[in-house]
Amino acid sequence: MAQVDERDDPALMQAYAAGDIRAFEQLYARHKGPLYRYLVHQSRDRELANDLFQETWSRVVTSRARYVPRARFQTFLYTIAHNCFIDHCRRSAVRPVANTEEDAEQRLPAPHSERPDVLAERAEFREQYRVALEGLPAGQRDVFLLYEESGLSLHEIAEITGVSAETAKSRLRYAVAKLRLALEPEAEPT
Repeated sequence: MAQVDERDDPALMQAYAAGDIRAFEQLYARHKGPLYRYLVHQSRDRELANDLFQETWSRVVTSRARYVPRARFQTFLYTIAHNCFIDHCRRSAVRPVANTEEDAEQRLPAPHSERPDVLAERAEFREQYRVALEGLPAGQRDVFLLYEESGLSLHEIAEITGVSAETAKSRLRYAVAKLRLALEPEAEPT
């Protein structure tokens, strides 16, 4: 059984910069799931998400010597991931389309708080959620996914996305309202 390192993320990143490869392995283990889910939801393409995931971690590795713990490590990590995605969009000039043969959400590991049997019973809800999420404007979807997948504060999300904190808050509020409306159970006819 692997031993868990109790150091916080900035301390692990600094240890990694000093040559401790186990510190990087611990950082990777802590953040790989949420980061990967964020990239799959953002790109809507598993192959692209895999590429962006690798590119993000590659940039973390190459920037280790310059890392300064000014903000949370998650802010640093998700800024890199967000920029990798934006760079890809600029290069391709088109937003990727979801694979219609297989739902990417069903291929992802489920969050720890949800059991597979519960998710199976809610397949229709997941499909409605996926469609509603894809229907959000890009800015709202980006803020919503960063908020949900990373646990970052609105201030940190604003910093990552290059908007004011009020704009990030507004985008999150609108995204949540639109998702709620799309996911409300339809009223039974009387």
